[in-house]
Amino acid sequence: MTDHTDRDADENTAERRLFADDGQRTERGYEVSVPVRWSDMDVFQHINHARMVTLLEEARIPWLFYDDKPTAQMRKGCLVADLHVKYQGQIRHDESPIRVTMFVEKLRAVDFTVGYEVRPYGADPDSKPAVVASTQLVSFDIDTQRPRRIPPAEKAYLQQFLREPVTR
Repeated sequence: MTDHTDRDADENTAERRLFADDGQRTERGYEVSVPVRWSDMDVFQHINHARMVTLLEEARIPWLFYDDKPTAQMRKGCLVADLHVKYQGQIRHDESPIRVTMFVEKLRAVDFTVGYEVRPYGADPDSKPAVVASTQLVSFDIDTQRPRRIPPAEKAYLQQFLREPVTR
């Protein structure tokens, strides 16, 4: 039986989450479904470029920043140093939720590069991604305003997702 305190903690955690799909680890990396909002599309009913960047950011949250992840402390300081997005196909609003596969392309002392493959809802996981992207993230100490070395537990978690980058 769950006591009142445990139930409140579960409800508080659920409120902090953006969407029901917390993702899952696969042989390709970490996969999560991200809903596409009406406001995410452009006049041609495609996902707008700036909104795609936001959707990629939202996909990273359950993988890296939820309380139960070893990298949760990066919520306090993690900066985007570089970002690349390449469109290889269309994703339309009605192909929601998009499926985002994330993995680590490069891991260094204070930074790492996340690779992304984005496919529309229902697409075969082996199909060519409609969008491939990468984001270089820097672990950052807000108090000192300097990069922060990635601690061993965080690094070990990220190493589990190392794989070759997507051809761009």
